[in-house]
Amino acid sequence: MKKYLDILKKVLDEGTRQTNRTGIDTLSYFGLQMRFDLSEGFPLLTTKKVFWRGVAEELFWFISGSTNIKPLLDKNIHIWDEWADKDGNLGPVYGHQWRHWGTQGIDQFSNLIKEIKSNPSSRRLIVSAWNPEDIPKMALPPCHCFYQFQVQEGKLNCALVQRSADLFLGVPFNIASYALLTHLVAYVTDLKVGTFVHTMHDAHIYVNHLDQVAEQLKREPKNLPKLNIKYDAPKDIDKLCFEHLILENYNPAPKISAAVAV
Repeated sequence: MKKYLDILKKVLDEGTRQTNRTGIDTLSYFGLQMRFDLSEGFPLLTTKKVFWRGVAEELFWFISGSTNIKPLLDKNIHIWDEWADKDGNLGPVYGHQWRHWGTQGIDQFSNLIKEIKSNPSSRRLIVSAWNPEDIPKMALPPCHCFYQFQVQEGKLNCALVQRSADLFLGVPFNIASYALLTHLVAYVTDLKVGTFVHTMHDAHIYVNHLDQVAEQLKREPKNLPKLNIKYDAPKDIDKLCFEHLILENYNPAPKISAAVAV
């Protein structure tokens, strides 16, 4: 995960101080990219502990199409609490757009998997969460707003475009989430995992995270863990769950806490 630490240092050294809607300034750099060969290990940050169960359960929640936080709360996961209304609703955020896009309720995600199976050479293996018509109804417009898969030599590659990237708190989650998504889709389509390409547009460090970033940059990355899916797990993406995942040899440095900017 040295690539991630290098980007932290780049933004720390070269970022421009910016104001934003949260009221907490950032150091911002526009246009950065990381590439991860998923065959070399699962890119879960090792220089601080990342909430792996939260990463996985959030992704399964997206896949389910849910836009209410109750399924997460039932599992003691509170990563969306600050944005939900009193009934737990978030509006038509990620899961809705993936599974019920537009007035026709298009299931982009199911269509994606069908297309990978039937037409793996397609250059249209795309899911978008950025729906301009629904943005005003969302508690938070999607930060990771567009992803595309590519099949190459029996391997599944994934590219994510992220409009806004909170480098200290959010990005380690995003890397692990889309790496996991690649593993899941590869599993149900009988492919091997390939490369995950993460493109960030406004990549930023909040100024109240500077001490935490400095602490993290002192730490040396450890060997990456390995992710496996249980051999008897269903091949149906909608039936997979956290209990089907096996994360081996994750031995990170201690957690570094920081406040989220809402």
